[in-house]
Amino acid sequence: MRVIVPPIKSQGIKTKLVPWIHALVPAVRGRWIEPFLGTGVVAFNSGFRKALLSDINPHVIRFYQKVKEREITPSSVRRFLETEGQQLREASEDGYAYFRLVKNRFNTSQNPLDFLFLSRTGFNGMMRFNRNGEWNIPFCQKPDRFNRSYITKIVNQVHDVACLIQPEWEFIVAPFEKVIPLATKDDIIYCDPPYLGRYVDYFSGWTDEDEKRLFDLLCKTPARFILSTWHHNDFRENLMIHKLWNKFNIVTRDHFYHSGGKIENRRAIVEALIFNFSANIRIHNYGVEPKPEQLVLFEERVEYITQQLSRADIV
Repeated sequence: MRVIVPPIKSQGIKTKLVPWIHALVPAVRGRWIEPFLGTGVVAFNSGFRKALLSDINPHVIRFYQKVKEREITPSSVRRFLETEGQQLREASEDGYAYFRLVKNRFNTSQNPLDFLFLSRTGFNGMMRFNRNGEWNIPFCQKPDRFNRSYITKIVNQVHDVACLIQPEWEFIVAPFEKVIPLATKDDIIYCDPPYLGRYVDYFSGWTDEDEKRLFDLLCKTPARFILSTWHHNDFRENLMIHKLWNKFNIVTRDHFYHSGGKIENRRAIVEALIFNFSANIRIHNYGVEPKPEQLVLFEERVEYITQQLSRADIV
């Protein structure tokens, strides 16, 4: 399965876990509903023609809505990053002076292209905001960040995402408490909330109470759901598995990814998928089968979008 990587970066992105997640997705007639969109990597690879995609982070939603509306295109991203990248290279303090300028500009204007710039120049790929909703991650200290090949990589990602976003995909800014009750029995809900106790940032934090509210809503939904969380690592277990989620089906997988800015937080972890339907799979490290309809959908949209974008937009 070819995994489409989105242009927005964040720690904890599920790129390497996408085939595992989608191998579990049951056949449903309704929508793909995702209350914690984040970077969007799971949704963009879902193969669904109808989707309700939400997050409380307005910057993520605004960026992808602008891509859907063709206000952000591959060519506009290339022009922006070439201009901003040159300013970054030439700025004082090894680029930090210009990073600070863009950060202050974004905190005032909330321009989605500035958001893209910050997500690519923030330290260690982290995304964090303060209580006032302002960007709160320092510079990655790479003034040459936007070299030609890196810009082309991002432009290609914008192009791929533009090809995958369907006309019947709806992007909204809303908390999960308002999104999950909208699901019907024909829908599939995928939840990737912040991992409690795992040093993963979210737009406004995540608490035991948040996890309990999510549990209560998923217990009541008529839809099928899949929840991503962590199961355990070498040092401790996710206590919420035993407190809440054990009433549902659980499969696990060994995984390694950076889950914090500190070296000691970068360790192997056992991921868990929790779901409320039957699946004939092994409970740990099961294999995955590619779903050809996902690639077909992508190819259809590439052809469709290619006919609409100018040749300058195609990379």
